Amino acid sequence: MIPTSTRTRIKICGLTREEDVDSAVAAGVDAVGFVRYEKSPRYVSAERAAELVRRLPPFVSSVLLYVNESLEKIQADCSLVAPTLLQFHGDENPAECETIARACARPWLRAARIPLANATSFDLLKFVQDFYQAQAILLDAEVEGYGGGGKAFQWSLLPPNVDAHLVLSGGLTPANVSAGIRALRERGFSLGVDVSSGVEADGPDGKPLKGIKDANKILQFVTAVRAADSTS
Repeated sequence: MIPTSTRTRIKICGLTREEDVDSAVAAGVDAVGFVRYEKSPRYVSAERAAELVRRLPPFVSSVLLYVNESLEKIQADCSLVAPTLLQFHGDENPAECETIARACARPWLRAARIPLANATSFDLLKFVQDFYQAQAILLDAEVEGYGGGGKAFQWSLLPPNVDAHLVLSGGLTPANVSAGIRALRERGFSLGVDVSSGVEADGPDGKPLKGIKDANKILQFVTAVRAADSTS
């Protein structure tokens, strides 16, 4: 295996507002994500994504997230937004992912949806083999719909040696991200974390306001990740 990196990359996903992009950048994240899946409450149009991406300084990556989207639409998005990466979060097969990525001249991530009840029932090693052309495999919890459910799967049940760069997602918060990093640090080539609902502002009912981030939670999340890195 490639030696494991001890610096965890951080992505904040589901951004919809200028102030949230600015807060993520100020906190020191590595990437921000924009959801192009129309059924998501965090959906943004391509024009809106382009406006937000223009706020990014050099060396902060932008990611467009898709669920079973057409090549033509993703190509049009790439022409307008010029994202750093594409993220496939639906039922796309390896050939579909690679065809789209080549047409758009972009590297890509593939989400693996890990069952909440039993992570061992998902054959991650085969999934990694099938999607070997992906730049990284994003590990998310299998929930109704596609992502953003705020649920965490059983991290400890994943295989100990995975020949891929890994991105941990699903149910992460400032309180538990350190535990997630400790559980998965040595299992892949490198580790990133991807958070959405875990850094969203609380609504009057105490539930996350989907698509509205909390600057303090973003900073707390980044601080927790860096603290975990320093003790690894």
